[in-house]
Amino acid sequence: MTLSILITAAASFLMQAPSATTAPGRGGHSYDAVVAIDGTGQYTSLQDAISKAPMRTGRNDPRWVIFVKAGVYRERIYVQRERGNILVLGEDAARTIVTYDLHAGLPGPDGKPIGTFRTPTVQIDGDDMIWENLTIANGAGAPGPRPAGPPVEQAVALRVDGDRVVFRRCRFLGFQDTVLVNRGRHYFVDSYIEGSVDFIFGAATAYFDRCRIHVLRDGYITAASTPEGVNHGLVFREAKITGEPGVKAYLGRPWRNYARTVFLGTEMSAVVQAAGWHNWNKPEAEKTTFYAEFGSRGEGANPKGRVPWAKTLTPEQADALTPSKVLAGADDWNPTSAK
Repeated sequence: MTLSILITAAASFLMQAPSATTAPGRGGHSYDAVVAIDGTGQYTSLQDAISKAPMRTGRNDPRWVIFVKAGVYRERIYVQRERGNILVLGEDAARTIVTYDLHAGLPGPDGKPIGTFRTPTVQIDGDDMIWENLTIANGAGAPGPRPAGPPVEQAVALRVDGDRVVFRRCRFLGFQDTVLVNRGRHYFVDSYIEGSVDFIFGAATAYFDRCRIHVLRDGYITAASTPEGVNHGLVFREAKITGEPGVKAYLGRPWRNYARTVFLGTEMSAVVQAAGWHNWNKPEAEKTTFYAEFGSRGEGANPKGRVPWAKTLTPEQADALTPSKVLAGADDWNPTSAK
């Protein structure tokens, strides 16, 4: 499968949203840097533009705005902690694409497999970043954009270790382990995420608002590793879960035994297994995980068929799980007002 075919197929599932304009001043921002693969900007590499951004670590520091013109940027991106407060603004989510193809089985300098955590196409350690209107992809895993070759396993598109990171109208393409929310608090809104096995996973508190979740092959949508004592793990609100024909997937399985995952008001196609949740063959995890739903609808919504250790929230409990409450933390962060 070629990259263009993969991108075109995924684009058909993306929620419609206005594209960025090239005129300065969108959303009250002017552009501090422009990236264009065709050389019409200040940079041809997004990594170069990020590496030249000022080091701003204070929450009240002015945000640095990087506008990325449409094109396929085949590069790995790393955002260090000292370069927070950046807005990366793509021209169009379906045509502004950052992609690479590392996977866990590749040999590193020592000859040993590099492992999952060294595969991300984009890795963010900086706080207070905003990403809008882009595609972030890892093309290594099956089905992938490679013309041939055997399937591979873990291949991360996005890894987030920073705090207070926002993604708006973005697409995340991969197969196994597409999105790793490793640490911090993150807000995804009006975005598209695809994969097959554990393709939204990690220990962070992450909120997915009005996102499209598409399952490529039989597997598991989430694999939270929420630390013990943390109030929230992965929260999905008004999501839409779809899948390829004949595919079946569980809503989640516990990477660690205190995993917390909640689906609120989600439309679930027949791709969702009747049992809903899997214990990862760890019966003891059934006593410590918190897997819950409220207001699920569609063919995959089957409260009577769910595993007995999953929970159904009350309306009052569901109403309390807003982005501002789930992600507030000690600093009262409200991701919906981030600019």
